[in-house]
Amino acid sequence: MSATNTRCEPSLRLPRWFKQPLPDTQRIGRLKGLLRENNLHTVCESARCPNLGTCWARGTATFMILGNTCSRSCRFCAVPAGPAAPVDEDEPRRIAATVRALGIRHAVITSVTRDDLPDGGARQFVRTVAAIREVCPETAVELLIPDFRGRQESLRDVLQSSPEVLGHNIETVRRIFSLVRPQAEYDRSLDILQSARRKTIGSKIKSGLMIGMGETRAELMETMKDLARAGCEILTIGQYLSPGKAPRLFPVDRFVSPEEFSDLRILALQYGFKSVQSGPLVRSSFMAEDVYLRCPSSGLSPEKRRSLKTQERTSLNGRD
Repeated sequence: MSATNTRCEPSLRLPRWFKQPLPDTQRIGRLKGLLRENNLHTVCESARCPNLGTCWARGTATFMILGNTCSRSCRFCAVPAGPAAPVDEDEPRRIAATVRALGIRHAVITSVTRDDLPDGGARQFVRTVAAIREVCPETAVELLIPDFRGRQESLRDVLQSSPEVLGHNIETVRRIFSLVRPQAEYDRSLDILQSARRKTIGSKIKSGLMIGMGETRAELMETMKDLARAGCEILTIGQYLSPGKAPRLFPVDRFVSPEEFSDLRILALQYGFKSVQSGPLVRSSFMAEDVYLRCPSSGLSPEKRRSLKTQERTSLNGRD
């Protein structure tokens, strides 16, 4: 790679490139108030995202449905694990109302993993998309889904809601995947992405990588190739930052320089990705609208895209 990496020691401060300008606290306060009023969760807070101030000051957030307790205990994530609460049937309506109140043009919806539910939570994704479409028909919707334990029926149902973007993060390379995500499978995640590409009509397929976890350049190259072969069009690459000091959390191996991230972006584009966001502070939903709009054909309005999808689906269904 093009730059020297900084090894991460426990007492080492974050490099200078992690510094961000002070956000607009008034706008952050307004958004936080809306979230509290509507009893909604965001991955921004639950996963301790370093971009919370930047995104909330811009009036956008990544909504996290199905509660704030995950049925898995991935070692990179700060979201608490344990028994989950019952599905909140009114949650989709409250999310849609908040999207409308904030004037969000590109809504990103993710969830905790709910292995306890027969469909893995797919129905709640579908209901949330429908609620947003009803009150904000011009808003593009991006879904960041779990692997649904490989259930193709759940994936099919979610895709039929016609999100503008369907994302599922691979997170890391094959060699350390089981150490970072012990209850997930590398090939299962690739299969979800490949199946989504094969079954979707018009949705952009997206995935994300965290680096600085001990992976090698060769492993990153192979993972990017795997994602490209699976049909991903959008890729995000960001620096892994441990969300806490608990022993179970995976350690940071190194801080990756901005120059190296730039190098990786060029490499990913050469592998065939249509839009790549790569940088120390990049997260899968960071600047999601901008990343999406850089994809070919993304300039159409959500309503026009959905109309084209319906026409294409009708045409496909009429074939022998």
